[in-house]
This record gives sequence, C-alpha cells and structure tokens, in this order.
Amino acid sequence: MTEKRYSGRVFDAAALEQIRVILRTQAGASRQQLSYRVCEALDWRKPDGSLKDMSCRVALLGLYRDGLIELPPPRRRFEPQRSYSRRTPQGEPGLPLETTLSALGPVRLELVERPRSGLWNELIDRYHYLGYKPLPGAQLRYFAYAGEHLVGVLGFGAAAWQTAPRDQWIGWSREQRQRHLSAVVNNARFLILPWIRVPSLASKLLGLAARTLPGHWQARYGYRPYLLETFVEAERFRGTCYRAANWLCVGETQGRGKLGDHRLGQVPVKTVWLYPLTADCRHRLCQ
Repeated sequence: MTEKRYSGRVFDAAALEQIRVILRTQAGASRQQLSYRVCEALDWRKPDGSLKDMSCRVALLGLYRDGLIELPPPRRRFEPQRSYSRRTPQGEPGLPLETTLSALGPVRLELVERPRSGLWNELIDRYHYLGYKPLPGAQLRYFAYAGEHLVGVLGFGAAAWQTAPRDQWIGWSREQRQRHLSAVVNNARFLILPWIRVPSLASKLLGLAARTLPGHWQARYGYRPYLLETFVEAERFRGTCYRAANWLCVGETQGRGKLGDHRLGQVPVKTVWLYPLTADCRHRLCQ
C-alpha cells in the first residue's frame, strides 16, 4: 500500500496494520471507542495531550470508504443539518445604530458559553452570507459588545490543511506543517450585525481579537497559537477591515477548499490574509 493521508496524518502500511489489529480485537466496540483505541496506539494527540479522536474518526471513515478497513455500522444515524433553523426573539434585527467609533465607546469580546451557543449559531445563519455550519477542530467563538449593544460575532477554528500563499510566507516544510499546523488558527466567521453602522468597528474588533484570543486559547487548549489566517472571497469583498487591522494579504487560493482537494474550482477564489501573533512566528512554525 502506498501512503495515504487523512485528517492531516500520513498512514503507512505499519499504521494500517495496527488499525486492523485493533478492529479485530475490539469486536463490539463503537466507532467512537475504536477511535480512542487507535489514537492511543498511534499516539495521535492534540498539543495539550488529549486524544485527537474527532480527527481519527474522520480518518477511519476515509479508510473505510477507500476499502482499506472494515468498520462496524454506526449506532446512531444523523441527518445532515443544512441550516440552523432555530429562530428566537434574541436573534431578530435590532434598532439601527449608526454612530462613530469614538461615540460608540469601549468594545469588548465575550466567549460564547454553552447556554448562549444557540444565539451565536442563529445570528451566523441568519445574517452571514455563508450561513451556519459547525466550526472544525479546536475553536473559540465570541460575541462582540459595545456597552450593552451586541454588535457582532466572531468564530475561530482549525487552519486550512494547505494553502500555497500561506505556506510560502511561512516557509515551512511538509513535515513542519504537519507538526505545527495547530499553532495556526483560522478566523472562519466574522459578522458585524447588519443594523450596526459604525465606521472602523470591524478593524477595531479584529485588533481586539488578536490580543484576546491567545490567552483564551491557551486556557482552553494548553498552548498559544502563533498565527491567524482568514480567507476573503475575492469577488465579494476587498478585505478592507483586515488591511486596516494590519493583517497581511499574501496571495490568492486556487479554489481547492480547506482540505486541499485536487479538483480546482470547487470553491470561489479567495484572498489569503495572515496576522502574526508573535514577531518570530515563522521561526517557531519552522522548528
């Protein structure tokens, strides 16, 4: 068998045989339980030491679909969620707020905790052009407030597996990327609520997020990221707020999608923007 890559990890013949042994000897285990055993056998862990069981489940499903292993049938079946259909009074449009940034007063970010997670999902689904879907991997989500006014929402998740402009800017090898990709965090969603009209608010929130996120990320996941990335759909937006917040535009994607699929033109071309969280981030990512 030639090497195969799933969920950013390379599986060679030896790893595949380990997985097959686990599947044979763990008869009756669920797919979730099997992913734990495989993670332990392969020492597949997050930077904080916990098992990468979700990535492993995706990898096992890929191996199964490619005919390389047999998996037990899933114990529960889920219908794919095409949208976040819940609607609440809290998600209804608010009163128009049009003012200057100085008159708006101090802004702050609040982490989204479970009781209010549904509101974040609803706002993204109702007012962001991409709609709602779960963020991948390690993630943080924020509400943005000015006083008591909810003015925006932000979401950060796992970085793209590969994108040439970012990878060339960093200068890392394939092995270094595989080792340190978790230290890159993707700004996957950013929304100023449509009834909020405050010039420069977007760049203000991006700057606040860059200062706030590293500490929150370390508190939740046990390590600090070195670089932020985002992708701006070129035909829709110019990335003005990212430029104003001192993000770097390093090039354009080829329309392959976040996982680097070989088929061009799957998704719209996007500009790639980066924000170093440390002055020596490239050195750290290339260690």
